[in-house]
Amino acid sequence: MDIEITREEENPMLHRTDVRFELIHDEETPSRLSVRDSLAARLNKDAGEVVVHELDTKFGMRKTLGYAKVYETSADAREVEQEYMLERNKIGVDDEETEAEAEAEEA
Repeated sequence: MDIEITREEENPMLHRTDVRFELIHDEETPSRLSVRDSLAARLNKDAGEVVVHELDTKFGMRKTLGYAKVYETSADAREVEQEYMLERNKIGVDDEETEAEAEAEEA
């Protein structure tokens, strides 16, 4: 999977950079989490600081256009982003909460 950043716009009020990118892939459209991890690696950021909002693949094509918000810290992302976007990108999901849910299911 190759990622090419087509446009970056600084947004200092919200401590983030808005990024538009093109993604070339060999098979099916990659998952949101794998795109987030690849984009974070390309930008030298932590995965918790990148929130992927859009992935648009035209039928039958191996090119996806995307939009992501790259925050300065993961705390900034949790403060600004809506809850459902944090859940989709697996940001702020505490290991303690998942352990507590697993224990509750076992009981």
